[in-house]
Amino acid sequence: MATKSLPSIDFQALQAHLKSQFMDLDPRDPSAWPSLPRYALFAATTVAVIVVLWFVWLSGSQETLQMEQAKELKLRDDYKTKLTKAVNLDVLKKQREQVQQYVTQLEKQLPSKAEMDALLSDINQAGLGRSLQFDVFRPGQVAVKEYYAELPITLKVTGRYHDIGAFASDIANLSRIVTLNNLSIVPKVDGALTLDSTAKTFRYLDPEEVLAQRSASKPKKK
Repeated sequence: MATKSLPSIDFQALQAHLKSQFMDLDPRDPSAWPSLPRYALFAATTVAVIVVLWFVWLSGSQETLQMEQAKELKLRDDYKTKLTKAVNLDVLKKQREQVQQYVTQLEKQLPSKAEMDALLSDINQAGLGRSLQFDVFRPGQVAVKEYYAELPITLKVTGRYHDIGAFASDIANLSRIVTLNNLSIVPKVDGALTLDSTAKTFRYLDPEEVLAQRSASKPKKK
């Protein structure tokens, strides 16, 4: 039985044919190119567009990923902070109560507006009780702060060294807060000493004064 022989392929002629399609191409008019160069250009353009779009998408995705990673880190830190507060909530509550008690104790050491005269009398009696002579006892202008008022008192007393020291100790041990500032001690001819000082005492503001002070501190609307 006779067998049919397969047709032989002339690779040299095929190669020459393919090469001829890429010769003398007009770059300004690709539509006039033979089919093989046209399809090759179309495929190359398609691949280039896909590659460009892929990198553009990856770039945008990278920025989004970095933003989300930064947000994740922030959320982790917030979670850790809130978790720490939640774990220590009871301790923080106790500390808050202790601070409030301490503030209440300090406020009790500040006289009210009605008690200021009695406090001035206590300061005067502290000096007289130590046999000191008051040359000057002059309350100054009240300086109103946000939550308290400050009253300076100009003092000038004369007496013996130990009596002046005991007077300063008595002032420090008063039930209300009184401080001695700008101390100046000058000896006299008879052996006595003269103490010049500015005593400062403080009182808390009445609720009406607090409201007035807050209203005064608010910026005025134009």
